[in-house]
Amino acid sequence: MPDDTLSPSTPTVASGSLRRLSRYLLHAPGRLVLVVAFSLTGTFLALVPAVLVGVIINGPIMSGDTTELARQLAWLLLAAVGGFLALWFGGRVLATAAQDAMYRLRREVFEHTQTLSLRFFDRQPIGDLMSRVTNDLDSVGQLFDKGLYPAVNAVFTLLITTVLMFAVSWQMSIAVVLIAPVILVMMQLTSRYSGPAFAALQERTGALNGAAEELITGDRTVKAYRSEERAAAKLEQLSLEAREAGTRANFVALAAMPLSAMLSNLDVALVALAGGWLSLRGTIDVGTVASFFIFARMFARPLNQFAQILNMALLAAAGAGRVFEILDEEPEITDHPGAVAIDHIDGDVGMDHVDFSYVAGVPILRDVSLDARSGQKIGLVGPTGAGKSTIINVITRYYDIQSGDICIDGRSIYDLQQDPLRERVGMVLQEPYLFTDTVMANVRYARLDATDEECIDAAKAASAHAFIETLPHGYDTVLAGGGANLSQGQRQLITIARIVLADRPVLILDEATSSVDTRTEIQLQRALTTMMAGRTSFVIAHRLSTVRDADVIVAISDGRVVDVGSHDALMAAGGFYHDLYMSQFRGHARPPEIDATTATTP
Repeated sequence: MPDDTLSPSTPTVASGSLRRLSRYLLHAPGRLVLVVAFSLTGTFLALVPAVLVGVIINGPIMSGDTTELARQLAWLLLAAVGGFLALWFGGRVLATAAQDAMYRLRREVFEHTQTLSLRFFDRQPIGDLMSRVTNDLDSVGQLFDKGLYPAVNAVFTLLITTVLMFAVSWQMSIAVVLIAPVILVMMQLTSRYSGPAFAALQERTGALNGAAEELITGDRTVKAYRSEERAAAKLEQLSLEAREAGTRANFVALAAMPLSAMLSNLDVALVALAGGWLSLRGTIDVGTVASFFIFARMFARPLNQFAQILNMALLAAAGAGRVFEILDEEPEITDHPGAVAIDHIDGDVGMDHVDFSYVAGVPILRDVSLDARSGQKIGLVGPTGAGKSTIINVITRYYDIQSGDICIDGRSIYDLQQDPLRERVGMVLQEPYLFTDTVMANVRYARLDATDEECIDAAKAASAHAFIETLPHGYDTVLAGGGANLSQGQRQLITIARIVLADRPVLILDEATSSVDTRTEIQLQRALTTMMAGRTSFVIAHRLSTVRDADVIVAISDGRVVDVGSHDALMAAGGFYHDLYMSQFRGHARPPEIDATTATTP
């Protein structure tokens, strides 16, 4: 649960986030120079009418010179048009720079997430992560799009107005600038308390999005246990917490705007009072007083804008801070100094006294050693939680082990670069994942330069071609998210075709057929047998009949290797594997077998 305490130190964190954001804009300094030039010119021209009003009143209007009046009005109109055009061009340039900055920030965030280890995603709720790269980045985009240029113009308006005012009348200028310290103190107090409130709002929103993503993804489970009301109540509670955080953040922030407007009106009253008094004394003329009414409005306007922009900046800073937490996350799995790239492996895999744990102090693998020779089929069996999938995770170096070593062709995987290593290991998981794209694109995902013919050949080898041809548009059929418009077996056949196309020397099959019926399993086993020919294959199986023909069966219990050998040898030994096998098929006169070489497609 996020902490609701409003810490005064948060504005420091917010300012640090905003400074870091500015680096993305400074990537194109030439554009910023143009923005400053256009803004400075436009702001100056926009303030010229304030001076001309006094000149016109004291000159042509008082004297009745209509010719001079027309000329002065023409200059006033020209200045107004020129100011508009300069500010418009400046806004266009800054909008381009801001969108470029957002593009680079989004790209950097996405690319960095691809370098992070699985441990990061294990502890990071996907919904909250999505909230960071969508909602939080959107708050930054709002500041860049709607707050940055008004802030630049407000600064120049304040500076130029101050200079022009003191150039016209320092006495009247003092009356105008009296408002500034009050508004600045108000803004400082606002940032002190609304900054932490906005940070809490972003955290609450992230928690809400995380829960929503979880409940939507698990909708079938929610319905199966008739927990719709409980799910709705959970989201309602999180929504209420987000509403409370938003109310607190906006209450403090929005209070500044009416107060700022009130002070602006008070400033005009002070100008009227000071102008009337000085005019009666003959110190200034009527035209100067009229000009200062405009100056007062022009001076107060940027101060009012600052109050609004401050709220936007605090929200953006809170979102940016959450985004920068991702960028500051260090990849856990990195190439060691001197790691070499490999362009070929034979497929010999060895584990030497490996210890591993996901959480410190909770061992998962204990002193695991095994050897797989090139072209062998290795069956990994054991009860749920024994460590079978963990062995696969450390062989592919998705996690680093605590002790021992893992070798490919006699070389430690820690002396090899990650990408070339993983490019030579293919995986078929229990839950196949397909993208929202065509069937052809999903097969080609394994090798983007593959031709259509190569993809079709891979599908034929995986026994997927026949059913793909029956789809509404064949290989051009667009699959729904995750392949929801296909059966489980069809999705798995496409992932097998993907691995066939990849043509990798080491294969990992993690319960690849456990979620399908026996008839579909026969079809999948035939495709897998074709794919495994000549490759080193690790097969994790709960159905022990699928690994009876393995060259080596490795039985694992409580993170330890307890039996190693062929099926017949282990059955004859009467050890752990024998008991596991017999317990699975107890009651059968003869354990069922799947002959993938002779099975026919149902």
